[in-house]
Amino acid sequence: GTRTKSADVERADSGIGQMPARKWRNRASETLSSLQAWEAHRPCTDCGERDLPVETDVQNCNQRRADLCEKCRKRRTERKESVLEFVNTEASYGEDLRIIKEEFYLPMQAAGLLSQEQLQGVFSNIQELIDLNENFLEILQEEIDQAFDQGDDDLMTVCIGEIFLEFVNMLPAFQTYCLQQSSSVNMLNALEKEKELLRIFLNVSQNDNTALRRMNLRSFLMAPLQRVTKYPLLLSRIIKATTEYHPDHGSLREAKSRIESHLEHINMKTKQEGNTWTLRSFRQDSKKKREVINIEMRETALKTVGWLREETRFVMEGSLQLAQPPDGQWVKKGSKTLKFQNMQVLLLVNMKRVSESSLESAEPGPVKDAVLVLIRDKNNGKFHLLREPLRLSNCIVSTDPDCDDTFELIEIRREAFVFRDSDRARTHHWFRQIRRYSRELGSWKKRRNALPNIMISTPHTRP
Repeated sequence: GTRTKSADVERADSGIGQMPARKWRNRASETLSSLQAWEAHRPCTDCGERDLPVETDVQNCNQRRADLCEKCRKRRTERKESVLEFVNTEASYGEDLRIIKEEFYLPMQAAGLLSQEQLQGVFSNIQELIDLNENFLEILQEEIDQAFDQGDDDLMTVCIGEIFLEFVNMLPAFQTYCLQQSSSVNMLNALEKEKELLRIFLNVSQNDNTALRRMNLRSFLMAPLQRVTKYPLLLSRIIKATTEYHPDHGSLREAKSRIESHLEHINMKTKQEGNTWTLRSFRQDSKKKREVINIEMRETALKTVGWLREETRFVMEGSLQLAQPPDGQWVKKGSKTLKFQNMQVLLLVNMKRVSESSLESAEPGPVKDAVLVLIRDKNNGKFHLLREPLRLSNCIVSTDPDCDDTFELIEIRREAFVFRDSDRARTHHWFRQIRRYSRELGSWKKRRNALPNIMISTPHTRP
């Protein structure tokens, strides 16, 4: 009874008569029930379905979770767990690499148990793997910390696929290590038989050094092989728990495809070298075979230009048809008069490392150099270059409205090439990309006044 009294007092004070008050209360309860009905049927923020639980927890401090259906809530939890598993296992792999260096390599080096050459033989490029792991882990950790700081408890803003693709140069480093693995183990076996002090050191380490968890050096040396074969599995788990609308979905799939292709490539190389072991095999499909060929071409291209791997970006690659016109009059006659041959073409860009000094430098953008590498289709299982790479800084790239299925690349004072793809849209894409870098780097920019003369003196420029 007391509740109604206090309500009456309030009404009297507010000057609202009894009738309007009842109407207002009815309307309020109607509004509330329609709001509740809406609440019950509002779409899930992740999948858009309208099967949210009716009893929404209004006190739920994490509002975003309240806007999810049961399936998506579970999926987000799975995604968070698989993202954390990726990062935590990367950290423990890094710990194993640190043990290899701190507990084996450095003490063996300091005690003179092995020569520098023997250490190199046993430990291969372990330092490169350590550096890559540290950088990779630092970025992953920063992303996780930032997500938590911004209140993203589900780690939805963490894009593992994107980060993995940025660190794709880890894969060739793993390849180097994997391919040297069997010779490393053979060397270690031979040295252990030969050197008593080495044998004693390894035994004492395994039994008395608690950091080693009673594991021997051979087990630790397997860590990079185990890690690289685990990536596809870890990425699959994240992909499974990531909706197609998530900005990282495409990158995750691309990352998984890249790593699987690299493993396939390592297996192929291993077989070629007559080794018996192979990494976990994957289903053979044409896309994988294609990517394995691409890896080989990238290696050929990189060897040719001699750039550092971590400073190189492969902007475009694929087959193009190429012709070398005998004179500048070919446009009038059309591209049918030209003799085209199939080519594998790679557009490589050399990026400057971003450091304080380069930020101050007056040069625009981080691109240092760009080249086109032209590779003939495979002959006797090997790729051969058509010629030395075309430096885009010395080229003028043009297209002609009368021949819109091709574009022309003129190397200043040297040769002219006509390119086309079987797909016209792709021909235009190649043209835009190549033109962009030739313009950005063109040495002719320094002789801007000379540019009109070059353009005028090209034989096929028409009025």
